[in-house]
Amino acid sequence: MAESFLFSIADSLVAKLASDAFQEAFRLVGLYDNLRHFRKTLSLVKAVLLDAQQKQDHNHELREWLTQLKNIFLDAEDVLDEFECETLRNKVVKGHGSTKDKVSHFFSTSNPLLFRYQMVQQIKDISNRLDKIASDRHKFILQIVDVDTRVVHRRDMTYSRVSDSDVIGRKNDKQKIIELLMQQNPNDDDTSLSVIPIVGIGGLGKTTLAMFVFNDNKIRECFPLRMWVCVSDEFDIKQLIIKIINSASDLASADAPSRQHKWKTLDLEQLQNQLTNKLFGQKFLLVLDDVWNENRVKWVDLRNLIQVSAAGSKILVTTRSHSIASMMGTLPSHNLEGLSEEDSLSLFVKWAFKEGEEEKHPHLINIGRQIVKKCRGVPLAVRTLGCLLFSKFEASEWEYVSHNEIWNLPQKNDDILPALKLSYDLLPSYLRQCFALFSLYPKDYVFNSYEMTSLWGALGLIALPEKNRTLEYVTNQYLDELQSRSFLQDFVKFGTTYKFRIHDLVHDLALFVSKDECVHLSSNIKYIPDNVRHLSFAESSLFGNLFTKKLVALRTILFPEVFNTCLSKFKYLRVLDLRSSTIETLPRNFSKLKHLRYLDLGYNDNIKRLPESICKLQSLQVLKLDGCMELEALPKKLRKLISLRYFNFSTTQSVFPNKEIASLGSLEIMSIKSCHNVESIFGGVKFPALKTLNVFDCPSLKSLSLDSQNFPQLETFFVGGCGNLDLQLWKSHHEKESPKLKLKVVAFSRLSQLVALPEWLQEAANSLQYLLVLDCPNIETFPEWLSTLTGLKALRLIDCPNLISLPDNIDHLTALESLKIGSCPKLCKKYQPHVGELWSKISHIKNVMIDELEEPEEL
Repeated sequence: MAESFLFSIADSLVAKLASDAFQEAFRLVGLYDNLRHFRKTLSLVKAVLLDAQQKQDHNHELREWLTQLKNIFLDAEDVLDEFECETLRNKVVKGHGSTKDKVSHFFSTSNPLLFRYQMVQQIKDISNRLDKIASDRHKFILQIVDVDTRVVHRRDMTYSRVSDSDVIGRKNDKQKIIELLMQQNPNDDDTSLSVIPIVGIGGLGKTTLAMFVFNDNKIRECFPLRMWVCVSDEFDIKQLIIKIINSASDLASADAPSRQHKWKTLDLEQLQNQLTNKLFGQKFLLVLDDVWNENRVKWVDLRNLIQVSAAGSKILVTTRSHSIASMMGTLPSHNLEGLSEEDSLSLFVKWAFKEGEEEKHPHLINIGRQIVKKCRGVPLAVRTLGCLLFSKFEASEWEYVSHNEIWNLPQKNDDILPALKLSYDLLPSYLRQCFALFSLYPKDYVFNSYEMTSLWGALGLIALPEKNRTLEYVTNQYLDELQSRSFLQDFVKFGTTYKFRIHDLVHDLALFVSKDECVHLSSNIKYIPDNVRHLSFAESSLFGNLFTKKLVALRTILFPEVFNTCLSKFKYLRVLDLRSSTIETLPRNFSKLKHLRYLDLGYNDNIKRLPESICKLQSLQVLKLDGCMELEALPKKLRKLISLRYFNFSTTQSVFPNKEIASLGSLEIMSIKSCHNVESIFGGVKFPALKTLNVFDCPSLKSLSLDSQNFPQLETFFVGGCGNLDLQLWKSHHEKESPKLKLKVVAFSRLSQLVALPEWLQEAANSLQYLLVLDCPNIETFPEWLSTLTGLKALRLIDCPNLISLPDNIDHLTALESLKIGSCPKLCKKYQPHVGELWSKISHIKNVMIDELEEPEEL
């Protein structure tokens, strides 16, 4: 199915070959005529690819033809990438190289004469292969469709919180489960746990129903402690304990990665003690979502660990398996059925039309009834196809879905993959490969948009942004489009950052469409196909499988816990994720990975030094060294990383190499974490391209010079866990006549010294759109000048127990669309919707969420 990506690959190749940079490079090596011929043949093949991709399911020979084309296209990408790498290397040698560097460059394997010879041979070989394959296209009688007309109509943003209006046809189910949860045990002092399973096939909405119940006000009042844990495939006791501890914790989760890393270093006995401390004597509700474990011993072990609660504690389990429900349940299972045809139609209409719009299109509703019948009452299938047809009003488009031959394929009774596959088939080409890469991650993984930008960008899957648009902007567009097709869930946005999950059936779809191209190795899947391009690992024991294969063309390795020096065989790697590994040093030949765009060495407790040769990776766009608590120094020649745009780091250095970092002309995002010895950073150093700066957990930091002259493009600033940082000190650096900061997103987290918002924030009065104040226990009031932030769209105030009021003139913030207040008891009481004494001050705001007890916020 990876052949469905071909059109976007061909499109990217044609665009590269047409660029001035490549035409000039090919002229210099005497290959301009070859380039023109190759581009012409490629364009002819590209013109029939969309038709070929639609017809391949029923034509084995056509499928084989597309597979051969895919291999040629990917080899061509590698050759063009060689040109880009060489161009960058020459740029560094000219700009930063010494005489010694220039001499060694000439005698290296990439001196101009040798490089020209190698490129001539490779390009001629690829061109000949393409000519031979392209000539076969005529025998398939393919139509020319050289423009991808498939578009995604985006809906308004939705929120992860489940409200009554979001859930159709489940009110009776909700009421029955609440009644079971509220039942008292027969014996008031009985501390045995009641376990209630919700059972049903995939896509029925078990998780949605559980969330519906979990957020109900009666349940909130009945259970002082509520915890939610996604279990999924692996029922690992240690990992589940960590998840329960995190869910039970009142701590904000800006430091979640470091906390997670700390829990991993504890043994099982220590973790059990932590768990007991959290749960002892508490009346709690624990949701174990998506359980697949059939091993009763493991379940009993976990149950015994958490059976330290107060009387009346309950566990709510969601599972597809009746045998698992029987094994775990102490009360009868709640068997979730499919929606009725009328409820299914109501849900379909909700997602296919804007409110009231359906009344103008009764003929489409009739077709919609036929589509809904094929969904068999499964809400995920209904919603997905409703989203697919959103803002489409031609009857032919609806009939295409209703009469599509995919419904005629053999199916199991609980199979909704055809509905999802149909939606995938109608995605624009540029989204297909992006979607397929979700298969590299485990089920229930929490994705974030920065991670997707780094991965998709490193693999060249993001269209080059227009002027004044960033890669992050384009990524967020892609994610909005996937969300509009209902491929993403639990979708949360703050500023320019998105967080989301994908349903496990959508994960199955990603596995299906990417098979052989992307493989996530786990205890269930250990086979590596020869033609795989992207690999990830669930556990370190599987990493040895990698070295029994050729895999010369491998482009991505994610998640290995261990590391082997045999990297030279993977010379085309673009992405290498060694996060949380135990390696102590990188091999000497590491710089040979010249195609590498993404390198993650984060949360490694063993690395003390990095080789200077790492700075020879001129194509590197992303470098993550955060959580490397023993790293003594950053590399000395960072300025040579001329493509670096995303840099995270931790170090024991007390003084940063500021000039080296400031010389990174492409740097747009920088995160400084757990640098315990640094007291001052970036005094008087200019970062002309930096758009995002995060500073977390630097306890010795006293000053941070932040002004518009040195940070002219800065839009996002997060600071947290820096207890000695004087935020008010900066105001002396901000003269009235100087340019103003252009900040759009600001977050203050875990700052006990913060008693008021810093005055300098007023500089961003015309630009600030998102403001978060999280876990700042000593802030009491907000200033009246808050109303001057006329562009503010979202305000979040979480875990500020002494905050007593908002400004009287908060109603002047007419652009404010979202206000979230949580774990601020004094504030929550005054502004409680409809009943609080100051509710009228904020009643104009479109989305108001106020909770006495708030779930931990994530930055």
